[in-house]
Amino acid sequence: MTDTILIMRFETRAIHAGGEPDEATGAIAPPIHLSTTYERMAGGETPRGYGYIREANPTQTRLEAALASIDGGEAALAFASGVAAGAAILQSLPRGAHVVLPSDSYYGFRAMAFDFFEKWGLTYDLVETDDLRSVGQAVRETTRIVWAESPSNPLMTIADLPGIAELTRAHGALFVVDGTFATPALQRPLELGADLVLHSTTKYLGGHSDVQGGSLAFRRRDAFFEAVLNTRKVLGAVASPFNSWLVLRGIRSLASRMRVHCANAGQVAAFLAAHPSVRVVHYPGLPSHPGHAIAARQMSGFGGTLSFEIRGSRSDAIAIVERARLFIRATSLGGVESLIEHRASSEGPGSTTPPSLIRLSVGLEHPQDLIDDLTQAME
Repeated sequence: MTDTILIMRFETRAIHAGGEPDEATGAIAPPIHLSTTYERMAGGETPRGYGYIREANPTQTRLEAALASIDGGEAALAFASGVAAGAAILQSLPRGAHVVLPSDSYYGFRAMAFDFFEKWGLTYDLVETDDLRSVGQAVRETTRIVWAESPSNPLMTIADLPGIAELTRAHGALFVVDGTFATPALQRPLELGADLVLHSTTKYLGGHSDVQGGSLAFRRRDAFFEAVLNTRKVLGAVASPFNSWLVLRGIRSLASRMRVHCANAGQVAAFLAAHPSVRVVHYPGLPSHPGHAIAARQMSGFGGTLSFEIRGSRSDAIAIVERARLFIRATSLGGVESLIEHRASSEGPGSTTPPSLIRLSVGLEHPQDLIDDLTQAME
């Protein structure tokens, strides 16, 4: 008699991947292995598979199994932060490599290009990745990475992921997608042609504003995977056991949380789109969004983060943020509580974000309470 193979849907995989009962005790909750070092043989061999925390630890191994499963990759790596995960990709490239980066993306990656690419021997171009022609024109013979962020931060632009994947393959480059805003619950870049998908696990995968981390899932466990693994081991941007445990716990409720995030953000976006003080709402779930049709094809939901620009000045936008009472004034996103920020102020000098833009991370509160808070803040 053969074992029945279960084809698990996302919600089931998110709960069970990396969640096997502990072999030693039968515990359902995964154990946290805090040891920094592990017993070796006299000749230095590691018969149990672990030697030192910077190389691997059992809790991180469980998390990486879960990350690979939910993103549909052959392998995954956990990092100390999303920025560390992105840096490991770039630090694994040969000198002389060219990188195509999105002009609207998390400002930390643009700062990395401005401040460090020349030192690392890399070159780059910033392009509008919602325009396939612009992406194609930016690719050179030396291009090794084409990078997209969809939806983007903070303008929520949508990249045609299958279209960029086809273009990138034709030039022999790797396609990297930052899927932090969408999460694997709503968008699966590897299934759309990407080679790597990056997440700041600090955000929705952790889900409770209490852990920092990052991840990379790889379509193939190939030579580039091994190069990035070596970069992480040598440069030390590893995830701690406790943070790995927290992210693993967050993944188990990801699918359910994202349904509420999406529903609440959709209602808040519709309210803002009808408000006379709002010039434009950046949310791909609105039919008015330029990327709505593409997002509807490649996403199963539109996410819990949005931004909007008011009909007013920078100081007017800051005043709205100041008057919020239920929305908490803080950066980041993806937690159960709703956050509000004047994004350009958070990014600081050099920000390219419109000065009248406010970014919202819509949490799990009742949506009418959130709308009521915005109503009074915008009076």
